[in-house]
Amino acid sequence: MLRSISILTLSTLLLLLTLLNNVKASTGGCNKTPRLTSGVQTTTVNGKHRRWTLRIPSNYNNRRPYRFIFGLHWLNGDMTAVAGGSAPYYGLESLANESAIFVAPDGLNKGWANQNGEDVTFLDTIRKQVDEELCVDETLRFSVGFSYGGAMSFSLACSHAQEYRAIAVLSGATLSGCAGGNEPIAFYGQHGVKDSVLPIDLGSQIRDRFVRMNGCQAKTALEPARGSRRRITTVYEGCEYPTQWTAFDGDHVALPGEAGNDGGAQSWTPREVWRFFSQF
Repeated sequence: MLRSISILTLSTLLLLLTLLNNVKASTGGCNKTPRLTSGVQTTTVNGKHRRWTLRIPSNYNNRRPYRFIFGLHWLNGDMTAVAGGSAPYYGLESLANESAIFVAPDGLNKGWANQNGEDVTFLDTIRKQVDEELCVDETLRFSVGFSYGGAMSFSLACSHAQEYRAIAVLSGATLSGCAGGNEPIAFYGQHGVKDSVLPIDLGSQIRDRFVRMNGCQAKTALEPARGSRRRITTVYEGCEYPTQWTAFDGDHVALPGEAGNDGGAQSWTPREVWRFFSQF
């Protein structure tokens, strides 16, 4: 009899813990009729009017916590370039299959200089507004960006690693600053060995920082020879959080094809990034 009661008590506790974890992971927008709708939004930050594009799943259910994904543009790009084209949100929108809320913000002067942390503040403001209005799983927030957008994703991870599950830096560098940067976070990075805009050594610096912060075992990240049309992926072991790096035979390209050229929607990058994000 006592054993039966103990088993029942343990089962009840496990159920309560599960329910509490679900409540903790859900934002204030859950079970709420949202005032936000898909499309262009405006937000004032530090006296500046900032724009961002929101995409809410077509089958949105306010009782279901969704993934949240920032898609950050490159230098001289904008939110429309990220949210549109043949591979919206770096090709992740179609792979998400209506399981994620996507946001593409506009950087000032078509970049992410992040002076005095103003762009981090801008992205924080968006995140909090979305959390308040939409049902987000706060353990499944991500950011992906190419070039300057990769730099900004890195900066976001430096400032607020605890708010995001993982970032993906596509041919990035430390252009947007790094306030903090002492907390581990899952990291996906890729860079072309022939990058003529941001040499691969700049991306490697970001990679090595997360290899160290995530407590990974040291490993040499091999690079393909120029002209080989190959890519080499290094998955680090012993990490507190997953850490992955791909060096490819190509130039400064967000979505490279198998030959290192611009592969667009046919690129291998969306599949790899989505596989990395969706492991959580």
